Amino acid sequence: MNIASLNKRIDVYDNVKYTNELDETAYRFEKLKTIWASIVPQTGSLQKQQADTILTNVTHKIIVRYESGKDISKDMQIQYNDKNNVVHRYEIKYILNPYFANEKLEIFCQELMD
Repeated sequence: MNIASLNKRIDVYDNVKYTNELDETAYRFEKLKTIWASIVPQTGSLQKQQADTILTNVTHKIIVRYESGKDISKDMQIQYNDKNNVVHRYEIKYILNPYFANEKLEIFCQELMD
């Protein structure tokens, strides 16, 4: 694995259970940690829907060191702030450990559009 390619600082957010002001159980994303990663765009599509709405589907592969990301799970989210201070949020679809080598993790995500 080429360590120099891990040139982006990403934040990993965990889905944490809490009790809200109505004494109900709810969930929210809280920052778990910040790690180095490589973000590789994979595919993208735009679909025009009814009432002139546009559905976007942008898929990325985020590569991290195995030791840094072994506790990342599918119910978490990833956030990256680019050099222009634009926030990119990613929903994790699935996580691969290539060849079970425990060297790197490939996290396949869909970018969330707000």
